[in-house]
Amino acid sequence: MNADTGQEREADAQAARSHGRLNPSGRVPLYHQIFLILRNRIYGGELSAGDLVPSELDLTTEFGVSRITAKRALNELADAGLVIRERGRGTRVVKRPPAPAVTSSIEGWLENISLMGLSTEAQVLDFGYVPASEDIAHALEIDAGTDVQRAVRVRRLDGEPMSFLVTYVPADIGRQFDRDDLNVKPLLHLLEMAGVDVASARQTISATLADAEVAGALSIHAGAPLIEVRRVVRDRSGRPVEYIRVLYRPDLYHFEMSMRRVREQDGPRWATTSPPPVPAGGG
Repeated sequence: MNADTGQEREADAQAARSHGRLNPSGRVPLYHQIFLILRNRIYGGELSAGDLVPSELDLTTEFGVSRITAKRALNELADAGLVIRERGRGTRVVKRPPAPAVTSSIEGWLENISLMGLSTEAQVLDFGYVPASEDIAHALEIDAGTDVQRAVRVRRLDGEPMSFLVTYVPADIGRQFDRDDLNVKPLLHLLEMAGVDVASARQTISATLADAEVAGALSIHAGAPLIEVRRVVRDRSGRPVEYIRVLYRPDLYHFEMSMRRVREQDGPRWATTSPPPVPAGGG
């Protein structure tokens, strides 16, 4: 790194701290943080097709960063196909609809796995058998060190990487299908074809950041925000037959929940309702 670049980054960091809208100490570069803010304004409707996006000078004032950092943010917007940059005319939002996102009902993911398989495709990145770690053993209710099938996949929507999946299956079940099968069929279907009577599941949904491996697989920057889902699937007897961790790009996948207002003796509250099936991005 040359001296000018180092001084510029330090100046950016100091200015960002004073403005308080960016996180100069985080793993996400400042220009990408600005890109995410501007992208949210476009997808959120604050900036419509044909609208001028803040100029480099506007961004330096708003976020307290250097002109070069502002330029990189706008260039990233252009590379994402969200804006067009024209010399002397500024940067404008293009007439481009948001990328089609897969929507999953929290209540209905199990029934929607067939529709997901029709609308997306998966690629196996890694496949094999490994000793179960303490965490995996706990999730599958087996002894630590017991062999389990581990598969790493990327699922794509219209050719765009949408999710990064890591699955663990007890070895006696996993040996009934192979890597090639996972390339063409959803794991849930393979479990059922192996004679597993899938009956229930429990999942948690949270947020996380992409590490270098996941970022490369999903064509995003390291440190980009992701939706994280962890799920344990059980058969009719209650035995855990699959543990899955899925990381979703929030621009291509989201959860939805239908609710209605009900009145009870203790007062009104929100209750969930079951919506019709929609494509899901499961295993």
